[in-house]
Amino acid sequence: MRNLKTLPLVLLLSVAPLAACGSGDDDAKDSKKESCTEYDSGASSDAVKVSGEFGKTGPKATFTAPLAAKADDLQRTVVDDGDGDDTSKGDQVEAVITVFNGRDGKQALSEQATLTAGDDKTFEAFRAGIECVPTGSRVVTTVAASDVYGAEGYADLNIKATDSLVIVTDVVDVREEVKAEDWKTDVPEVSLEGDQPKVTLPKTDPPKDVLVKVLEEGDGKTVKAGDALTVNYQGSTWEDKGKVFQQTFGKDGQPAQLSTDQVVQGFKAGVVGQKEGSTVLINIPAEYGYGTEASEGNELGGKTLLFVVEIVSIDS
Repeated sequence: MRNLKTLPLVLLLSVAPLAACGSGDDDAKDSKKESCTEYDSGASSDAVKVSGEFGKTGPKATFTAPLAAKADDLQRTVVDDGDGDDTSKGDQVEAVITVFNGRDGKQALSEQATLTAGDDKTFEAFRAGIECVPTGSRVVTTVAASDVYGAEGYADLNIKATDSLVIVTDVVDVREEVKAEDWKTDVPEVSLEGDQPKVTLPKTDPPKDVLVKVLEEGDGKTVKAGDALTVNYQGSTWEDKGKVFQQTFGKDGQPAQLSTDQVVQGFKAGVVGQKEGSTVLINIPAEYGYGTEASEGNELGGKTLLFVVEIVSIDS
């Protein structure tokens, strides 16, 4: 999901973005409830009516424009209560997030995403839609655009700092964490000579599992979930015949800093358990990358991703 985080676009949690809701322990349940942020509803969020099939992109929001939203006055209304377990901090929440401009009522974006509940690197306006609500819920959040995108707004989406935003979030599910399997057959050929990797795809269909192949094994510490890393990466897709869509390799590239909790699920699965200094090849099916549906601003949706990743260092 673009623009929800401050990390490099290609590495953001997007659909992915694992741990099951709920617990059999009453104390654990109470602890999760205590970690919930309270979001109040208000006149702005209550004024929005939503229609359209749950869990699909492109719902319709009806409200009187321009919709007023004051700075530092985020409002949240749960318009439909789901019947699943409440989400809790650390859960990887599958959602469909749709943003409308309160100035004119027009849709700015509608995308599948996977976000981490309680993740402070996600804008609060988006985080509020998924936190401590039952799966199956539809949530409306209203906020001043300046609270999300600052004084500059977001020109690519025609959002001005003076606008309000209406965010509709369908809380679809909480995902179990996936484990990467060793890639043993039909592995693409990878050359690490030169200043950037060269990948040659086999004449097969994309694998349907998250797979990892160690190309060069380092001798450093082992990457754990939650570690902050410095990496070089090259991302391509099977559907585009290996065309590179983004990378940090090359003479003008700069390594990326990230946390394993801040990246798409398949990327995390591929690097956790690897050694510092290693270079690995990771296959990521769409459901563990950027979702099964492409949309405007999410061109990688529906595509199987292929990453060459050099784990430069473990920073925490």
